[in-house]
Amino acid sequence: MTLKFTEKSLPGVLLIEPMVFEDDRGYFMETYHTGKYAEAGVNQVFVQDNHSQSRRFTLRGLHYQLKHPQAKLVYVIAGEILDIAVDIRKGSPTFGRWTGTLLTGKNKRQLFIPGGFAHGFCVLSETADVIYKCTDLYTPGDEYGILWSDPTIDIVWPVENPGLSEKDAKSPRLNDVPDEHLPLYEAPVHK
Repeated sequence: MTLKFTEKSLPGVLLIEPMVFEDDRGYFMETYHTGKYAEAGVNQVFVQDNHSQSRRFTLRGLHYQLKHPQAKLVYVIAGEILDIAVDIRKGSPTFGRWTGTLLTGKNKRQLFIPGGFAHGFCVLSETADVIYKCTDLYTPGDEYGILWSDPTIDIVWPVENPGLSEKDAKSPRLNDVPDEHLPLYEAPVHK
């Protein structure tokens, strides 16, 4: 198997299928390689790695930072999640649209989410260990959220009553977020 990058329905959001070398001892894989990822357009510098462990039907998100936007490279080392990216960039042709991907410890897929997108996931297995690399540091006071069940976004979550943090349960709908609290879309420059 070769390293494979596939653009999802939202421009810039990439499904990545790493090379996995398996034998009777187990497996080996690169979870990130600067040069190989840069060739596919993932040329950001990652400055923070996070590890989240959650129980079945926990839903985390939809989160973003505004002044310190974080592109993320997300993968699961154990368990399975439905991982979601939502385009919340004001002026974007895909504003308010979402894409989702099943990430599991078995399929070893990754999802790259550019800055300017809200991110969230729901745990489908008994527990899940989620790793994600970020291009900016977590900045208290610059954290924002969009309501996970916002009907205008209409994400098809696999659970009706997820386990939520108090903050996530009280996040606003996308249409109720003031414009100054949303990232701006920057059209790609064609050379």
